[in-house]
Amino acid sequence: MSDLPPATLPDDYSLTRRGAAKAIAAGYAVLATAVDADPITTPGTGLIIEDVTMAGGLPGYVARPMASGAHPAVIVVSEIFGVHEWIKDICRRFAQAGYVAVAPNFFYRADPENTLPTLTEMADVRKIVATAGLDQQMADVKTTVAWLGAQSFAAKGRTGITGFCWGGSVVWMAAALVPGIKAGGAWYGRLSGGDDTSRPYPLTSVEQLKAPVLGLYGGQDRGIPVSDVEAMNAALAATKNPVAKASRVVLYPQANHGFLADYRPSYSEADGKDAWAKLLVHFKANV
Repeated sequence: MSDLPPATLPDDYSLTRRGAAKAIAAGYAVLATAVDADPITTPGTGLIIEDVTMAGGLPGYVARPMASGAHPAVIVVSEIFGVHEWIKDICRRFAQAGYVAVAPNFFYRADPENTLPTLTEMADVRKIVATAGLDQQMADVKTTVAWLGAQSFAAKGRTGITGFCWGGSVVWMAAALVPGIKAGGAWYGRLSGGDDTSRPYPLTSVEQLKAPVLGLYGGQDRGIPVSDVEAMNAALAATKNPVAKASRVVLYPQANHGFLADYRPSYSEADGKDAWAKLLVHFKANV
């Protein structure tokens, strides 16, 4: 198996391509934008928003409070569609809640012009995303943690991480492998590698967790079986690692993959709002 989530099947996106022109104009991912989507738009009022370049050329979108002082930080890890408008809006939501939010572009090496959001063929998306393996993912998270540590507006030692789909798996692994992460919020990210034993996955990394993770998953997700969620919760309960014991996965029985993403057909307003509130409580307690 590759790092790509199994939910990236053609059937998941075939109904949304009719809205390609609309999605491109609005800055959303073409392959996932619902024709009748009315996504939330978070204002930039009271925020400082900028594009930055971190060590090694890693680009990042940053939204942070304009108010003076040092604020806790959240690294926002994108879906397979890269840093598009919805990811930027998530950053603004965190910034409005008092966080410095930064979304690194993990795919810039293979896609320097950030064309991922505009692509209309899943095969082309997969080709780019497959270039960002686990080692690179963790290196980019470390680069982002270091960049935050050097900013006067970011509170030292108070960095969390959240991510979606592909990014959800990155969150679990970063909580296990990257020093300086205080808490994670993993949205419907792959938990198991199936027959792939060539690298660790979240289910095989419970003993290594160094930051508590709140997992937020949908019971109707065709790509992540409920059995994986149950196995993860069982592993978290059985471990002697106290940090892992402080972690948990919340399952929304009627929710599908991408249930927070208000630009997608799978959006669930009620479950999304509940999960977002739970994540903010988790970060307030741990970051």
